[in-house]
Amino acid sequence: MKKSLLALAALGVFAGAAHAQSSVTLYGIIDAGFAFNNNSNGEQLYAMSSGNLQGSRWGLRGTEDLGGGLKALFVLENGFNVFNGRLGQGGAEFGRQAYVGLGSTQFGTVTLGRQYDSVVDYTGALEAGSQWATFAGAHPGDLDNMNNANRVNNAIKYTSANYAGFTFGGLYSLGGVAGQFNRNQIWSVGLGYSQGPLQLGAGYLNVRDPNFSFFGNTPSSSTTGSNMLSRVYSGFASAKTQQVISAGGAYTFGAATIGATYSNTMFKDVGTVTGTGLNPAGFTSGAGKFHNAEINFKYQLTPALLLGVAYDYTKGYGLTDAKYQQAMLGADYFLSKRTDVYINGVYQHASGTDSTNTSAVANINGLSPSSTSNQVTAIIGMRHKF
Repeated sequence: MKKSLLALAALGVFAGAAHAQSSVTLYGIIDAGFAFNNNSNGEQLYAMSSGNLQGSRWGLRGTEDLGGGLKALFVLENGFNVFNGRLGQGGAEFGRQAYVGLGSTQFGTVTLGRQYDSVVDYTGALEAGSQWATFAGAHPGDLDNMNNANRVNNAIKYTSANYAGFTFGGLYSLGGVAGQFNRNQIWSVGLGYSQGPLQLGAGYLNVRDPNFSFFGNTPSSSTTGSNMLSRVYSGFASAKTQQVISAGGAYTFGAATIGATYSNTMFKDVGTVTGTGLNPAGFTSGAGKFHNAEINFKYQLTPALLLGVAYDYTKGYGLTDAKYQQAMLGADYFLSKRTDVYINGVYQHASGTDSTNTSAVANINGLSPSSTSNQVTAIIGMRHKF
């Protein structure tokens, strides 16, 4: 016990055994499909689409047994576009995840690197877009990051062991700017419960200078201009702080699972951060705020066929009053444990005034905005895991 505690605190204990057991695993997902968008800046779009149900990736995962219930571990995970071979996450070689750390069966795990925040860890899996509805079924613009659009650089993360179904954790990211300790700072905490048919989760995320530290932390990101591209929140790129509070749950009865999520997202002190095109509406103060609520349902019709339906509602308040209503429908057929084919459709309707202080247009996550208040997309594809 003492050995485990000291190692986790120091993050630098050397293994005593000269020939400790270790393993390295190569893994990955290739997800490719065909997508239709009825209105992409006013035009119909037919395109090949990579990483729909899950982002296409390959990775290396390794562990080394240090004895006494302690192990060293690492993950290096690359994202890519299967249709052109380009790196994902703005050209980062291991843009999905990259971390090293120490884990204890009794006390949990501490890791250092580019990692997921607590909203993703504890509530992300409960939204339809992270299950069967593809990235397009995420909440508008993935404004609460439940669909994991953004990772966290320079992060120190703790994840607890499982205590009778309960888990908890937290993350802290240093901004790394001399003389400005709080600049680009990110922190989050969360907890979850999973036991039998019931799953619950809650998370909190606080991001300073989100346009640069969170939305703009890849090699291709702009260091002066806006990295917040969705019209749902692009007008709030000059915000000093982004705050997300999230919660969700799911209950399984027989072949059916019903779930729900709620999040409150705020872009605070809009007009504070300066840069090119960060404040197109000229806001001088205040916050852009959003309530988001989703209800989803899935049914395992046969051992191979999963059906899903969901509805999501987003209401803006504070600086603007945009509303987004979104319906999702999907089917996923498993050819084997590692290979499946799927079809999904998403419809979104927008109303009110959006973050650019103009009439809101539909803007399904991951797509170019519509020229009207409505947008429809459909995706058919195949996923293989290895």
